[in-house]
Amino acid sequence: MAKKLILASGSPRRSELLTQIGIPFTVLSSDCEETCKETEPAKLVEALALQKAQDVWNKLQDGALGEDFSKPEAYLVLGADTMVAKDGHVFGKPGDEAEAFSMLHALQGTSHQVFSGVALITAEETICFHVRTEVEVYPMTNEQIHAYIATGEPMDKAGAYAIQGRFAEYIREIHGDYYNVVGLPVARVMKEIRKFI
Repeated sequence: MAKKLILASGSPRRSELLTQIGIPFTVLSSDCEETCKETEPAKLVEALALQKAQDVWNKLQDGALGEDFSKPEAYLVLGADTMVAKDGHVFGKPGDEAEAFSMLHALQGTSHQVFSGVALITAEETICFHVRTEVEVYPMTNEQIHAYIATGEPMDKAGAYAIQGRFAEYIREIHGDYYNVVGLPVARVMKEIRKFI
């Protein structure tokens, strides 16, 4: 039986990417508190993606989502998490402009990695994986960093930048999946969910 896809994320970027490839889905954003003792980036993003997917799956199982979602076996829940890492240090979303400056200053003129973890849960199985992309950023002056922060774009983005936004000006090159940096490695995700939908 074909399953209906639930995206356990309120990220507009992830919604846009799934819409772009024509996949029908429902957004049921997880509201669980993200906690994880993992420090290795690949394991961390997988664990956080699984937490989000599991939170929504549990609500499906408990009947907490109402009659429209009364048959959990009919659904596939997709959770995802994206983080930036450099020299073993993980950058999530900046808490304020000072933190955004610190992140961007650390990333400019050098290369870093973007990790996206993905978790897929159905009644039959749970699948977890991650995708890594290498990103190289041109050198930036302090004035350029401040000007970028002033756009407001960095404040809800891992690593304090949006590759698909104004920060494109500073991307020297990438090695790997561009869409992974946006927030969802769409091609790899589709290879997995095509088994179910």
